[in-house]
Amino acid sequence: MQWNAETYACLKTLITKKFGKAAIGTGDEGGFAPPIYHPHEALDLLVEAVDTAGHSGKIKIGIDPASQSFFKDGKYDIGFKTNKENAKNADELGQLYHSLIRKYPIVLFEDPFGQDDWEAFASFNKDCSIELVGDDLLATNIKRVKTADEKKACNSMLLKINQIGTTIEAIAAHVHPSRCRLQTCS
Repeated sequence: MQWNAETYACLKTLITKKFGKAAIGTGDEGGFAPPIYHPHEALDLLVEAVDTAGHSGKIKIGIDPASQSFFKDGKYDIGFKTNKENAKNADELGQLYHSLIRKYPIVLFEDPFGQDDWEAFASFNKDCSIELVGDDLLATNIKRVKTADEKKACNSMLLKINQIGTTIEAIAAHVHPSRCRLQTCS
């Protein structure tokens, strides 16, 4: 918790220095929302904040890109914030993710593709060296967990009772003999 607080404070200072005080507004989950448009810009800021806080090598990064929000007509438009279309197919987006994994201390991707893009998840998982978490993909739903297992679409899941609606259904998703390592979230 201390490392997180120290890194957050350093990140706030870095963003203020680079973009001005107006850029330290936060999103609905408490994250900063500076005027950046490319994944490497955010990751460079995070890595610099971790280093400035004195925690290099101790803090790793997990990413939930919310890919469903920029998935349209079978493409992922990662330029949606710039109003300049930058549509990528799933393979191209997967290549971008792999390049980020090679460059930054990323240990987890949660839902890096659209929630029904099973083929993209399965393809990416073939050579994914980190945790590939199915959250929206699985929705703590036993049918979706079985499908993910059959397609080898992910290697980890979030188990959230509020996604499925009942404890019984969440337990069924939890005990499915899939290849997923489980992470739980209340």
